[in-house]
Amino acid sequence: MIDDLLDEKNGKEEKSFASLLDSYCPIDSKELQVGDKVQAKIISIGKDTVFVDTNTKIDGVVDKQELVDENGQLQHEEADVIELYVVSLTEDEIKLSKAISGIGGLSLLREAYEKEVPVEGKIIETCKGGFRVDVLHRKAFCPVSQVDLEYVENPADYVGSTCRFLITQFEENGRNIVLSRRVLLAQELEKSRKQFYESLRVGMVTEGKITRLMPYGAFVELSPGVEGMIHVSELSWSKIRTPDEIVSFADAVTVKVIGVEPREKSDQLKIALSVKQLSEDPWISAGGRFHEGDKLKGGVTRCAPFGAFVEIAPGIEGLVHLSEMSYTKRVNKPQEVVSEGETVSVLIKEIDLEQRRISLSIRDAEGDPWLEVPGKYAVGQSTKGIVEKKEKFGYFINLSPGITGLLPRSNLRQSSKPALIEKFKEGDPIPVIIEAINLQERRITLAPADAKDEQNWQKYSKDNQPQLGSLGEKLQQALASKRDKNSHK
Repeated sequence: MIDDLLDEKNGKEEKSFASLLDSYCPIDSKELQVGDKVQAKIISIGKDTVFVDTNTKIDGVVDKQELVDENGQLQHEEADVIELYVVSLTEDEIKLSKAISGIGGLSLLREAYEKEVPVEGKIIETCKGGFRVDVLHRKAFCPVSQVDLEYVENPADYVGSTCRFLITQFEENGRNIVLSRRVLLAQELEKSRKQFYESLRVGMVTEGKITRLMPYGAFVELSPGVEGMIHVSELSWSKIRTPDEIVSFADAVTVKVIGVEPREKSDQLKIALSVKQLSEDPWISAGGRFHEGDKLKGGVTRCAPFGAFVEIAPGIEGLVHLSEMSYTKRVNKPQEVVSEGETVSVLIKEIDLEQRRISLSIRDAEGDPWLEVPGKYAVGQSTKGIVEKKEKFGYFINLSPGITGLLPRSNLRQSSKPALIEKFKEGDPIPVIIEAINLQERRITLAPADAKDEQNWQKYSKDNQPQLGSLGEKLQQALASKRDKNSHK
């Protein structure tokens, strides 16, 4: 009785173990055939072999070298599920591969063709229109257009390489075998693209490589088969005209995804990228960095009919209006004073952070030359100038940069040799005497240096210095203030 109970118990245990084994390996290995495609989960990784679960009672093995990249690094880890093909079957082992290779007959090649199973082949030589390929010790042909995704510039570069191919034609009992590598590459590319699209999010930061430069932006390869574009306005906070001012072909770049949308009549996505948005908008901190009255240097970025734009910091531009170009001459266009790319000194006159506008002045940075007049010139003083312009009413004489006086034609009579003065040409040096100074109107009246009453001028100058007026006094005060500031720096 006890023996019967024990036999019954052991029978139940054996039955339950068998059912457990069946549930773990529901597929009989005999059901698999050479050429079948299986989804295999990696169980362990050995030195030369990777063991996988084939979902049968027998584990599969795959050569480790098939799963490494160009740098010899294994592309997978334990628990990863990979797609493989059955290349051989025994009672003890299922050998798997990414493609059928080795020695095989026509039946194996025909089966690979019918089931669209990749085969491994070695490119032996080039021939008219393509390559001769050794596949399972059979000669096959691969058109040059089917050996790669890109245009093949030098076919000889492929000779000697072993690749995976798909049999696209199998005719004349194997005497006419045509292969395509391009089809498999396209499939792998599409798979890689879909995986990348699944992870793609607006706001994500990723790495890429510059593949093309266009006038409007730079194209970046984010993943095999996936490109995005950085518009020229998103390359830098500074204003640039073309992408090549910032990046070059094949440059590695870090980018931020700022937009994703479907392309018309395509399953691919339009991806907008940005480099500048990885750094802070410079206008956010501009209020604490720049103040009215600051004197600094900047680069001229562009000229417009009304003035020149000057970048005083990356992404921060200000405008120098034509009226703020120079104290020393009348400016009709900015190119008369500055040129694009030139570094100039400017003074901040006004800041409008809300409108993102900064008004700049070149002439104030250089200084108003009329502030120097009271200490430099006096009535009755003899000096030299350059004939700047001859008019019917008199001669404009440049006394120093920004300071021009007028020698009226009526004053020529005071000279002992007026005819000699008439012969002076523009650009000629000429001696003169300061007859009058009007700072308020910024005018200096001159007389010939050999005026008949020159001695009277010198005597007169001691007791009759120019009346500066309110503006003159302000100019002198400004000059004194400027000197004080410079002494404190």
